[in-house]
Amino acid sequence: MHTLILSISFSVAVSIFLKLARRGGIRVDQAIAVNYATAVALCLWLLRPPLDTLFQQPPAVWLILGLLGVLLPSVFLVMAAAVRRAGIVRSDTAQRLSLILPILAAFLVFHEAVSGRKAFGIALALCALACLLARPRAAAAEAPPAVGTGAPEDETRASAARGWPTLLGVWAGYGCIDILFKQMARSGAGFTGSLLLSFALAGLLMGLWLLFRRARWHARSLASGLLLGVLNFGNIYFYIRAHQTFPDNPTLVFAAMNIGVISIGTMAGAGLFRERLSALNMLGIGLALGAIVLLFPR
Repeated sequence: MHTLILSISFSVAVSIFLKLARRGGIRVDQAIAVNYATAVALCLWLLRPPLDTLFQQPPAVWLILGLLGVLLPSVFLVMAAAVRRAGIVRSDTAQRLSLILPILAAFLVFHEAVSGRKAFGIALALCALACLLARPRAAAAEAPPAVGTGAPEDETRASAARGWPTLLGVWAGYGCIDILFKQMARSGAGFTGSLLLSFALAGLLMGLWLLFRRARWHARSLASGLLLGVLNFGNIYFYIRAHQTFPDNPTLVFAAMNIGVISIGTMAGAGLFRERLSALNMLGIGLALGAIVLLFPR
C-alpha cells in the first residue's frame, strides 16, 4: 500500500506547491516548463522506455501525442489558477471528478454497456460537481485577501468570483487527458514511450510559448520547476507502481487514489491554508466520494 500512499501524497503536494507559488513570487509558467524537462529525465532514468522504437508510432498516436503536448501544460496552468482562486480542496475534487468524462466516453464512444450502478454514479458525480462549483455571493464577499499577496479587497473578491471557470477547466481538461491516454492504450502504443514523448512535447511547446512571449527568466522559478517536476513525476510513477503491485485489483487503485486525494486535500486546505467551504461545497465533496465508489466495478 505504500505506493498508493506515496502517489496520493505527491498529488496533494503538487497542489500545495501551486498554492504557495504565488506567495513565493514564483512564475508558474516557467516552473511548469522546467517541470517537464525534469519529468523527461526521471522517465528515462526510472521507467527506461524502449528508445529504439520510440519514434515508430502510427499517425493516430502522433495525433494523440500532439493533443497531449498542448493539453498537459495548458491544464497545468489552469490547475494553478484554480488552486489560487478556488483553493486546494475544490481544485483537487474537480480534478478527481474528471473521471466522469472517460466513463461517459466509454459508454458513448467505446460502446460499453451501461449499468444502473454506473448511471447512478454519473448522476451523483454531476450533482457533486454542481455543489463543488457553487460559491454563494456572501461567501465570496467575506473571503479575506490571500496572506502575503497584498491584493486589494476588490481584486480578491473578483478573483474568488472567477474561480468556477477554472474549476470547470480543471474538470474538463483532466478528463480529456484521461480519454487521450486511454485511447493511446487502445492503439497499442507502449505506455512508457508514449509518456516520455508526451512529456517532451509538452515541455517543448511550453518553452516555445515562453520564448514567443519573450519571458524574462526568473532563477527561483526555474529552480522551483525541478521540485515541481519531482512531485509531478512522483505522483505518476508511484501510481503506475501501484497498478503493478495490484495487477488484479485496479478498482482498489482507482478508488483509493481518488478518495485519498480528496480527503487529504481537504485536510491540507483547511489545516494549512484555512480554506473556507460552504455547506454546499462540503456536500459536494461527500457526493464526490460516493460517486467515485459507485463508478468503479466491484
